[in-house]
Amino acid sequence: MGVNPTTVDLMNIGKDKEVKVKPGQVLHIVNQLYPYTVQFSEESGKTVAKVEKKTQAEKRLCEDPCKNSDEENVPRKGMKMEAVDTPGSFADRRLSSSSVSPNEGVSSKKEHLGHWTQGLKSSMQDPKMQVYKDEKTVVIKDKYPKARYHWLILPWDSISSLQSVTKDHLELLEHMHAVGEKMIEQCPDRETLEFRLGYHAIPSMSQLHLHVISQDFDSPALKTKKHWNSFTTEYFLNSEDVIEMVRSKGKVTVREHTSDLLKMPLRCHLCQKQLSTIPQLKTHLRKHWPQ
Repeated sequence: MGVNPTTVDLMNIGKDKEVKVKPGQVLHIVNQLYPYTVQFSEESGKTVAKVEKKTQAEKRLCEDPCKNSDEENVPRKGMKMEAVDTPGSFADRRLSSSSVSPNEGVSSKKEHLGHWTQGLKSSMQDPKMQVYKDEKTVVIKDKYPKARYHWLILPWDSISSLQSVTKDHLELLEHMHAVGEKMIEQCPDRETLEFRLGYHAIPSMSQLHLHVISQDFDSPALKTKKHWNSFTTEYFLNSEDVIEMVRSKGKVTVREHTSDLLKMPLRCHLCQKQLSTIPQLKTHLRKHWPQ
């Protein structure tokens, strides 16, 4: 047994139009030029559909926030958010210090955290990610460490990258370096592993961050040539060199074609042997691990 459809053309009805629908009928709304709402109510065995058109002003108020929300919460195709820090039980240790963070959360509220490049700003506010914090900096754990021990040291102040650093930040850079050295001092494997402290010349993540990374590179998260070369070529700027550059020049300069370093052949950072693939490189690195 078929049903008779009731068709409503929004172009030909007024505001707050009521349409009576009999049981079993199907309501079709055929005009999509304007936003509308439909409210159903029972009235003497009949269903009354109240169709409300919105004005152009109401339409704009509805469309714009929805559009922005979609753009902010949908990540770009192919993009991956990666950060760094230590695996294992040491990541949960706490250095003895003040946990007062007067600037915590202040700058992050002013900036949009939905885009993948802003991921560090979210992570640094997450107590589960924090390993250590003081009045100037926070150290966070990472979901994708590139070695057995890998931390990020971030300032509470909003500083987008090395390119934003000036002489006014010299004391902060020195403090970040000192915190990194403390992390190494309290590492249970400090006697057998080597560490480096440094910055990526062209970081992909917003917010200044200092890497503290052990040189074993024993991690399943290290998967690509880009990962490897970003830590084993001049793309990785030593923390002390950065401090000296800011002290002498007042800023950090990056050489032209620095991004090309990420495309260099895979070479062992210890013996310079060239390998063809990441799996071959990882097999080779085991020979250098402490016994």
